[in-house]
Amino acid sequence: MAESSRNRLSGPWDWNGIVGTGQSLSVGTPPVTSVTQPYGNLKLSLGDRGHAAAPPWDPSAAGLSMVPLVEPIRDLQTGYPSAYPGNVYGETLHSAMARQITFLVRAVAANADHVTVHTVVGESGQGIVALEKQRGASDGIVGRAYAATLFEVAAIARLARAAGKTYGVAAIVMTHGETDSGSATYAADLSRLLADYNADLCAITGQPDAIPMYLTQQHAFPNGPASAGGRALATQTQWRLGTERKGEFVCAGPKYQMNGHENGDGVHLSAVGYQLLGEKLGQVHAERAVFGRDWQPLQPTRVERSDQAIVVSFHMPVAPLVWDDSFDAPAIGEWVRGRGFELRVGDTRVAIDSVAILGQSVVVRAARALPAGPLVVGYATASQGIQMSTASNAVRWGQLRDSDPFRGETTKRPNPNYCVSFELPVP
Repeated sequence: MAESSRNRLSGPWDWNGIVGTGQSLSVGTPPVTSVTQPYGNLKLSLGDRGHAAAPPWDPSAAGLSMVPLVEPIRDLQTGYPSAYPGNVYGETLHSAMARQITFLVRAVAANADHVTVHTVVGESGQGIVALEKQRGASDGIVGRAYAATLFEVAAIARLARAAGKTYGVAAIVMTHGETDSGSATYAADLSRLLADYNADLCAITGQPDAIPMYLTQQHAFPNGPASAGGRALATQTQWRLGTERKGEFVCAGPKYQMNGHENGDGVHLSAVGYQLLGEKLGQVHAERAVFGRDWQPLQPTRVERSDQAIVVSFHMPVAPLVWDDSFDAPAIGEWVRGRGFELRVGDTRVAIDSVAILGQSVVVRAARALPAGPLVVGYATASQGIQMSTASNAVRWGQLRDSDPFRGETTKRPNPNYCVSFELPVP
């Protein structure tokens, strides 16, 4: 393989940084299983951690070093709240993500390599106010995520120079949204966080290119009874930012299809679920940042009205569209035949008679003539009032997926693309 191809597959830098932030789904769960590093992926070791117990942190401190990326990222914690550096609860998505990227690169060229360096700063249970740049006084117990990112990136940049390596931040992975599920300012908050990260991290690394943020949708909150509706604004934001600010934000899809925690709380994933999440993010990152392909999730592209039917056209990563009948049917009576699709006028549900896949579209037929008013078609947005009995135990889900044959390198499990949660007006 030509030298230029090896460099392209290796990424812009010798060490390609991935920053992971968010709330509890970003900091993992036991058991820890990714205890070896089969490739060259790295993380920052804090050494004795004495200098890093609380901010401010010194990126030039002695004892900092680069070590193989294995789980746990740092010593495991059990208390709450628990901020950096004591913020990790178990197996995170990062080892599986790193392994997936390198595996996909080596599958293209055996002599190629791609090293990612992972920083994990999320804080369990915290809204975005604790993750963003702190512009006022902090109690020091929460709200460390942003400062911790700057510390780690500066430290890694120093260690990279000492090792004769180049380093930059390739992506921010934001695994979040439950606490802010009803926030009307969530899009603006995420936008400000990404803008701050780009300004401050690029100043540290000297990189010219902007850093994208990868998002995945949350499906846990609000989780009230079906009669209450319970549509999550944050879940819609996580999808819409990927379409409205394409390239800056990338929605990697939903999480309702991934293995839920053994306690069945309907919020958290199991260790395998976090690995599946990491594998999907690794696939998306490799497609976009390494192979240069404009990967987009399984998402709607157009909505049309025809008599009693709504036709929703989709972008699908890998054809054809199929139904996943291993998932429960929806529990909401008017939409029990919708396989996750919803029709409503305002808060009034319009009963669905049937749904059918037709090529790259899904035809949604109402049980009666469609109203002439402001009709909305949705998918997996409303709380079902109960948890799905399989997969993530989420309270909102659907059965539509593509036929991507992708299997994760860590779990060896199928990991196709499931349809994002969405709402769109019907013209």
